[in-house]
Amino acid sequence: MDQSIESPSETLWRLIKDIHFAMFTTRHPNGHLHSRPMTTQNCRIEANDSLWFFMSRKSSPVSDLVAEPEVNVVYAHPGKDSYVSVSGRAVVVDDLRKKIQLWTKLDEAWFPGGPADADLALVQVKISHAHYWDVEANKVRQIYEMTKAAVTGKPPADLGREGEVRMSGSHG
Repeated sequence: MDQSIESPSETLWRLIKDIHFAMFTTRHPNGHLHSRPMTTQNCRIEANDSLWFFMSRKSSPVSDLVAEPEVNVVYAHPGKDSYVSVSGRAVVVDDLRKKIQLWTKLDEAWFPGGPADADLALVQVKISHAHYWDVEANKVRQIYEMTKAAVTGKPPADLGREGEVRMSGSHG
């Protein structure tokens, strides 16, 4: 696909779709930032620019985001040199149909009661913006450019793309 005509959602999804775990960061009531690995339940970024996660209602991430809904979700794919930081507002959504839609067999390991499990919290992160770094140069070129930069004292040539994706309706 010609990346110049991608929508913000398409750009973001292209960068994160193959990353199985993200670090989901909330602000704890003590003021500290806490991150933990989570699996994104989406199969694509939906029209409402949201990411979806399953969490335990008894867990600290849920109590943290209820108290302070601004969250950050970080995706990293070192093999592709692709990194994305997503900012947004999180909310627990009580929607059994959505839980069923997003449910996979793997989720039973954490929620044996299935989509109707009383402990299963469906968390929606409404994306405000994302910042990404996508290195397009192959490893040999990266090493060459970094070595050349070290020898010459000049910054390496452009090795990829860095950018920001603002979702429609974002205010940040």
